[in-house]
Amino acid sequence: MNSMTGYGKGVSERDGRKITLEIKAVNHRFLDLGVKMPKTFNFADDALRKKIKERVQRGHLDVYVNYEDMRAEKNELFVDTELAKKYFNASLGISEMLSLENNVGVYELMRMPDVVSDRETEDSEDILETMITDALEKALARLNDMRKREGALIRDDITSRLDVISGIVGEIAKRSPEVIGEHKEKLRKRLNEALEGVEVDESKLLNELVFYVDKVGIDEELTRLDAHIKHFNEILLKDEPIGRQIDFLVQEMNRETNTIGSKCNEITISSYVVALKTEIEKVREQIQNIE
Repeated sequence: MNSMTGYGKGVSERDGRKITLEIKAVNHRFLDLGVKMPKTFNFADDALRKKIKERVQRGHLDVYVNYEDMRAEKNELFVDTELAKKYFNASLGISEMLSLENNVGVYELMRMPDVVSDRETEDSEDILETMITDALEKALARLNDMRKREGALIRDDITSRLDVISGIVGEIAKRSPEVIGEHKEKLRKRLNEALEGVEVDESKLLNELVFYVDKVGIDEELTRLDAHIKHFNEILLKDEPIGRQIDFLVQEMNRETNTIGSKCNEITISSYVVALKTEIEKVREQIQNIE
């Protein structure tokens, strides 16, 4: 089980080049990628996104790519010979028109604007893509290690809370029959008081009790809660993204708990329902960060 929060950094160096790639991840309902890198790396954008999607299913990821070119011979001089010819021909025209000696030489031509320029040599896209892939693999490995460690801590916390929830459900299951018995005695006492000693019709009392049990019976809800807890623990052991599955389970557990609370307003069970909802809410908060 992985958390959606983490950080990973990868560095790749080759022949005076250095690429540093960082990934910062936070929780998100879906996979959302934000990639920031130099424009010269746009050719690698699709491949980079594809590789991330193979390793991460959910979360908002900010990816930062930094490139340093420290090669000694990364620049070269460019001589625009066509532009130099134009300058020279222009000097010949001026010389002829003004009857002056043409003393324009190579040195003067090289100093003319844009005749000689310092240009950065184009880098190899194949080399850069290999370096990006290398840096990305390292960053993803560190990111997923962190996400896995945090996921293990979350799983331990959720497991302990599920044990608490299971215990509360067991207490409600024990208390529920007692509530029905207490209601029967209260009902009998009220009838005796109202009828002033007249013998109570047991069949009518039983009918009233059956109506009450049908109204406040929570056996089905307790059974479903037990099933949800068991299923929850099984899902926690899966080696795959489980966030959406357990999010649905928590919603179902909340629904059953609310039904128990609305059906049975006896004070002890009501206090158990409050405790149950509190623990379920703590679980819900934790799973918001599970992939």
